[in-house]
Amino acid sequence: MWQKKIYCTAFAIIWLGWFINAAYAAREYWIAADEVQWDYAPAYPMNPMTGKEFTAEQRVFVEQGIGRRYQKSVYREYGEGFRALKPRAAEAQHLGILGPVIRAAVGDKIIVHFKNNTRFPASIHPHGVLYTMAHEGAPHSQAAGNEHKPDGVVAPGGEYTYVWDVPERAGPGPNDPSSIAWIYHSHIDETADTNAGLIGAIIITKKGFEDADRTPVDVDREFISLFTVFDENASLHLQSNLAACIGLCDPDDEEFQESNLMHGINGLVYGNNHGYSMRKGERVRWYILGMGTEVDLHSPHWHGATLLHNGNRLDVTEVLPAATKTLDMQPDVRGRWMYHCHVNDHINAGMMTNFIVQ
Repeated sequence: MWQKKIYCTAFAIIWLGWFINAAYAAREYWIAADEVQWDYAPAYPMNPMTGKEFTAEQRVFVEQGIGRRYQKSVYREYGEGFRALKPRAAEAQHLGILGPVIRAAVGDKIIVHFKNNTRFPASIHPHGVLYTMAHEGAPHSQAAGNEHKPDGVVAPGGEYTYVWDVPERAGPGPNDPSSIAWIYHSHIDETADTNAGLIGAIIITKKGFEDADRTPVDVDREFISLFTVFDENASLHLQSNLAACIGLCDPDDEEFQESNLMHGINGLVYGNNHGYSMRKGERVRWYILGMGTEVDLHSPHWHGATLLHNGNRLDVTEVLPAATKTLDMQPDVRGRWMYHCHVNDHINAGMMTNFIVQ
């Protein structure tokens, strides 16, 4: 009898261990903040949207002042131990300036090893997921003695490991599809950090709808679009970029300031994006992100197709700073279709690109 009890107890322990492991998986990432030279319009002097050279109005944003190339800080993914930079897969080429996609399913745990390779303090602050103050990635004053304690704030050259849980309240709600997006970004000097380029997406999939890599099983293709006006006047790297400025370089001049407002989709202007390609009839999921200031009221519009957002049919949606939208499309007409913000000033400044249906 006692042997049966031992066997039953051992089996129960094994089963409990399996159940706990099955309940969540640790999703581990190695992400660094790196300094790069970013080109907002790499096809210059051609405008890919028109197939012609830039007009005088468009050249304000790609020629005047600092021009189209800026020193920026970006998140990049590395292999374990930061030994080597991970090349981006073909399906991630559309991300542009965005950091690597952090993926998880409800019930998982996210572990992000972060290294700051920039000259400024940096962090990773996540939206949506569950974290303690030690893993918030934002400086704040503690109640006890009001002592400043930079939880998750990383000095230049430093490292930190963030641990976030993914409970049900971090995943899709009752009216959401099987996956939704959140933003992550640096939160030391949030305005300067995000304008410098430190921003990316977290995608959370509903439990039971995830593949092994945590992509949703009911979707054939996913795209992420950040609609924002990168204000290079407010970037961490303004002084460095001023050193490369030619011609009008007065930070207090309104024309110079205007030339530094880069109206882009994933940090690219006038159709310089690549990778928004799909096949007719595929189940395509779009995650729309916003960031910026009061001018960053964006209205993404897809030509040649319609989408569903929480059961509502549309071809134009709206997004505000730090907000997100998840929409589903099943393209039914082949072609090279325009995809742009419908705000007039933003169209003129280059917040447009194409998506291709094959």
